[in-house]
Amino acid sequence: MSAEETPDQDDRSNLEYPFIGIGVVVWKGEKFLLIQRGKPPGKGQWSIPGGRQERGETVKAAAVREVFEETGLTVAVTNFLDVIDSIRYDEDGKISFHATLIDYAAEWISGDAQAGSDAMDIAWHGLDELAELGLWSETERIIRQSSTLRRKR
Repeated sequence: MSAEETPDQDDRSNLEYPFIGIGVVVWKGEKFLLIQRGKPPGKGQWSIPGGRQERGETVKAAAVREVFEETGLTVAVTNFLDVIDSIRYDEDGKISFHATLIDYAAEWISGDAQAGSDAMDIAWHGLDELAELGLWSETERIIRQSSTLRRKR
């Protein structure tokens, strides 16, 4: 979804302040994990696992927790990737949604990937499939960036 599109309504729309979300590019071998979002915003769209940081929780702890809740996987956070603002506007040009997204890369440790509480579906993909997945351009960029960092390790 582009920054100009209006999201599905949820409790994060029309807040007076941005909320903090965590995204995680999870790798297992040469495959990365995507979830099909089960709730707004972006219900039905494919994305990296992630969600809202909870009060008193570090961003890395939020990353590990969100991956586990959405996929059943245990992961180790390996790299900080970027901070991205997702700002969307309503038909009147007013900000209807603002998230500050903190993205990390992580490596699979254990577990079998299964769609959890916030996911409709889940799938592993290779980089050769990335252009065909129809992801938000920032998500695609983050996945490519995490792949480059993995190769440097």
